[in-house]
Amino acid sequence: MGNTFGNILTLTTWGESHGPAIGAVLDGCPAGLHITKEEIQIELDRRKPQYKNPASTQRKEDDKVEILSGVFEGKTTGAPISMIIHNTDQRSKDYSNLKEIFRPGHADMAYEMKYGHRDYRGGGRSSGRETACRVMGGAIAKKLLTQIAGTQIYAYTKQISKFSIPTYTEWPPHLSLQQVETNNVKCPDLEVAAQMEAYILKKKEEGDSVGGIVEIIVTNPPKGLGAPCFDKVHADLGKALLSIGTVKGFEIGAGFRVSKMLGSENNDTYTHSDDKNIGLTHNHAGGIQGGISIGEDIVMRVAIKPPSSISKKQATIDKNGKETTVQVTGRHDACIIPRFIPVAEAMVALTLADHYLRNLGGNIHNLT
Repeated sequence: MGNTFGNILTLTTWGESHGPAIGAVLDGCPAGLHITKEEIQIELDRRKPQYKNPASTQRKEDDKVEILSGVFEGKTTGAPISMIIHNTDQRSKDYSNLKEIFRPGHADMAYEMKYGHRDYRGGGRSSGRETACRVMGGAIAKKLLTQIAGTQIYAYTKQISKFSIPTYTEWPPHLSLQQVETNNVKCPDLEVAAQMEAYILKKKEEGDSVGGIVEIIVTNPPKGLGAPCFDKVHADLGKALLSIGTVKGFEIGAGFRVSKMLGSENNDTYTHSDDKNIGLTHNHAGGIQGGISIGEDIVMRVAIKPPSSISKKQATIDKNGKETTVQVTGRHDACIIPRFIPVAEAMVALTLADHYLRNLGGNIHNLT
């Protein structure tokens, strides 16, 4: 239970961070979609540890994907697409001293309470390593959305600590999505990016970690995704993003700012453009009204917690309830946000592609 996402387009992930491999099965993808393992690898390379980035973990996973089924001669066949990544750089001995101890901020105690038996090596299924499986499935969903609707999905670092940039709808001219992949923290403002990176490195030297806010933008989304009352597309987007272990908050459009607005300020008023399309004077709803996408940019934000594995000494208890302290050793990220970004894009893509196929009752069998 809890390992499969989606209704028509479903993604099942499997494997543990310190097992021999991790993988994913994407089912429900129509036949005829052009996809190669190289395209999937591009997305995985964005998520894997960045050795030249001093704020990133120095774990050396190549994350090389193998497609086992569902793709033939560069096109999907309509069969389940099974993919695997072999784990190559585990150091399980780094966790041997944690077998009986509950690490603060981790799922150790929760897993012990629920299952009574857990994989303590890196957290098992609660490890962020599982998100590589989501990226594999999301790469295919992104390609599907691009082909059927020209949809593009972008995520970037909006805030780390006090260092922040405006929300996407209020960007000054010098900010550009093209600058996101040009710096270590994945921020479209290069000056602020430098300040963010310096802050992360300072806290890493102190044995600590930092969180922040990531904004996700969907351009050219299909219209009509979502349905009342319990299948609102923004509710499913919230679930998708909140299912990522590091996410602690979600908002769409103006988000929590609406609590300070008047109705006359918050309402998205309509305009009639020259090409006879309906437009909006602003987009406080974030591209979704009544739980249904209207073709405007979908704008979301998520709050990312600081990574829980830090070298500072922390108070905790062991499995017998005895008070003790713990210092987490090993190779860990001081800030997970740069590697989180492709995971966020993947979960948004899987959600929107699933809703698109739901609208059609799953009746696209071949895209060619």
